Amino acid sequence: MNVRKMTVPASSGNQPERTCIGCRKKGLRSELLRLVAEGSGSSAVLVDERRRMAGRGAWLHPSESCLALAIKRRAFGRALGGATGTDAVERRIKSGPNVAGVPATATPTVQPESGSEI
Repeated sequence: MNVRKMTVPASSGNQPERTCIGCRKKGLRSELLRLVAEGSGSSAVLVDERRRMAGRGAWLHPSESCLALAIKRRAFGRALGGATGTDAVERRIKSGPNVAGVPATATPTVQPESGSEI
């Protein structure tokens, strides 16, 4: 009796992988930005920070090099049904990484020093 051993590729467990529309490399879903086309006939591409927006999504590494490749390859239009306005995506990538869902441009909360409360 022939028994085949299944080899499982070395990955990060059960986390889903997605393909970046820029560099075409696979990455963990948690490492990529989900992009969606804005509805109502607009051609704008939005960043879906919570990964909950309706519609078809595309995935992109949050790096300027992958963004440039995606623009050069016209990947947004193919992946998102003709959407080409990438201003929101460019702003998000240039603002830097998010920390726990809080944009990098947000100001941190400052606690008063002990004894200075009135």
